[in-house]
Amino acid sequence: MLFDSTVRRELARSFGATLVVILTIVITMMLIRTIGQAAGGQIAPQDVVLLLGYVALGHLPTMLALSLFIAIVVSLGRMYRDSEMAIWFASGISLGRFVRPVLRTSWPVLLVTGLLLLFVWPWGNRNSQELQDRYQQRSDLSRVTPGVFQTSSDGRRVFFIERESADGVNARNVFVLTRQDHGEAVTSARSGRLESDGNDRFLALDRGQRNDVDVKSGEKTLSSFQSYRLLVSERVARDADKRPPKATRTIELIRKPTLLAQGELAWRFGLLFGAANLLLLGIGLSATNPRRATNWNLLFALLAFIVYYNLINLSQAWVASGRIGLGTALVALHGGAFGTALALLWWRDHAAVFRLRRRPAQAAPA
Repeated sequence: MLFDSTVRRELARSFGATLVVILTIVITMMLIRTIGQAAGGQIAPQDVVLLLGYVALGHLPTMLALSLFIAIVVSLGRMYRDSEMAIWFASGISLGRFVRPVLRTSWPVLLVTGLLLLFVWPWGNRNSQELQDRYQQRSDLSRVTPGVFQTSSDGRRVFFIERESADGVNARNVFVLTRQDHGEAVTSARSGRLESDGNDRFLALDRGQRNDVDVKSGEKTLSSFQSYRLLVSERVARDADKRPPKATRTIELIRKPTLLAQGELAWRFGLLFGAANLLLLGIGLSATNPRRATNWNLLFALLAFIVYYNLINLSQAWVASGRIGLGTALVALHGGAFGTALALLWWRDHAAVFRLRRRPAQAAPA
C-alpha cells in the first residue's frame, strides 16, 4: 500500500540519520571520559578502546530508543508542515492508522533493544568491571614507572624502582618509603620480585637495608637483610556473587529476587517497555500547525523522553529500596504511559470534530 510504504521509507531514512548523529555525539563524550579515566589511573591506557566499546554497547539501547522516538516525531512533524497529513486525513486515514506502519518499521529495533538490555548490557558491564578491577588490583610494584617516584594505592608507600623485565614481576634497585602511625621506614634493596601467598601479594627483596624512624621518640634503627618480604596489600579478585546487579545476567537476577536484583530488572524491562510506549507517544506528539514554522513539538517530545527516562530510573531506585514492588512499578509507570499515549492519539483524532461542534454553538447567539 502506498500509505504504508511512504511512512516506512520516511521513518527508516530519518531513523538512520538520527542514530548516526546521536552515536557520534555520545561516543565522543564517552571517549573523552574514558581517556580522562586512563589519565587518572583508573583504567589501563591500552584498554581505552576496548572499554569504550563495552560502554557504548551498554548505552546503545537508550540511543536506539531515543533515535527511534526522534525519528517518528521529526518524520511525522515534517508531514504536518508540508500539509501531507492534511491529504492523508482528507483521504479518510486517521492518526491512529499510522501505528501500523510505525510498528512494522520499528519492531526490529525493539527486538535489538530487548536483546541488548537482557543479554549484552550485563555482559558489557561485567567485562568493563573486570577490566577496571584487573587494573586496580595490580600490585603496587606493577603501577610504578621506572625512574619515577610513585605512590601506592593506599597512599602509605612511595616506590622507586628499575625494572628488569617488561612484565613488571622482577625489579632492581628498589626504594620503598613506608609511612606508619608511629613513624616511617625507608627500605632499599638491589633486587626484588613479586610473590603470592594465598590472596596476599608480597614484594620479596634481596640484599638491602631498612632504616626505621620513630616520630615520637626520634629513635632510629638501621638493619641489613639478605631477604625481606613486604606486603603489597593487593586486593583479591571480585567474586561472582559480589558483582553489582548491572553486571549480573538477567536469568540470575530472576532466580535470586533480592531488592537490588528487582530494581535492576525494573530498569531493564522498563527501558524496553518505555521504548515501545515512546512509539505511540511520538505519533501523538508529532502534531504541529503547518502555519507556524516552529519545532515546539520536537522540544516537547525531548522533554517527554527525559521525564520518562528519569521516571524509569526513579522506579528502579524505589524498587531497590523496597518502597514498591516490581510488578507495581512496571504496571503503574508503563501502563500509565501506554494509557496516556492512547488517550493522546484519541484526542488528536477527535480534536477537529470537537472544534467543528463548538463553532455553531458559539455562533448561535449572534
